[in-house]
Amino acid sequence: MPKFLKSTPVLVVTLCLLLQTGLLYSSIRTEEIPEGRPLATVPADFGGWHLKQEGVVEQEVIDILKADDLLNRVYGSGPREAGLFVAAFRTQRTGKTPHSPKNCLPGSGWEPLASGEVSIDVGQAAPISVNRYVISHGNERALVLYWYQSRDRVVASEYRAKFWAVADAIRLNRTDTALVRVLVPVVDRDEDRATNTAVEFVRSFFGTLREYLPA
Repeated sequence: MPKFLKSTPVLVVTLCLLLQTGLLYSSIRTEEIPEGRPLATVPADFGGWHLKQEGVVEQEVIDILKADDLLNRVYGSGPREAGLFVAAFRTQRTGKTPHSPKNCLPGSGWEPLASGEVSIDVGQAAPISVNRYVISHGNERALVLYWYQSRDRVVASEYRAKFWAVADAIRLNRTDTALVRVLVPVVDRDEDRATNTAVEFVRSFFGTLREYLPA
C-alpha cells in the first residue's frame, strides 16, 4: 500500500466518507434509538468512592456537545479525588458526535504534556485500552483518561470510533455511543500515583456505569 494512503489526513477523510456512506445507507430505515437510564441516577457511592460535588456544565458547553445526557461529578476516596464526565449520545445521524477531549481541553487553557494509552483490567474477558493524557494549566497538572464506549465495546481512537459508528449503523441500525472522561489532579508532579488513582477509579465504576448505557 502506498505510504500516503496510511497518512492521518487520508485516514480521516476515508473514515468520514465511510461514515457518510453508512449513515446514508441506513437512513432509509427508521433508526433504532435505544433508551438508557438517566445518568443523573448513577449512584453517589461505589467501590469506596463517594460523591463530593455535583458539577455544573455550562450552557455554552451543552450547546457545543449536543449530547442527549450528561454527567459531571467529582468523587473522593480519602484524600484522593477524581472527576467523572460522561456525554451520552443516543444517535449520531443528526450530526451529533462526541468531541475529543484532546481538542477541547486546550480551548479551556489546558495544554498536553504527554499522551499515550493505558490498559485497564475491568473484569471483562480482556482489558480495555484507554487514552492517557498529562495536561497542565499554569502550575497545575492533571491526569486524564478517556475513551468512547458503545455497549461492551471500549475504543480509545476516535478514528476507530467513527469506523464502528458506520458498522453499527449498517449492522444494528443504531449509532449510540458515549464519551467517558476521568480527571485526577497530579500532586507533587507524581504522575504515576495519579495514573494509579485514575485506574482504580475506573475499575470501581466501570461495571456500574455500564448499567446506565444502552445494552
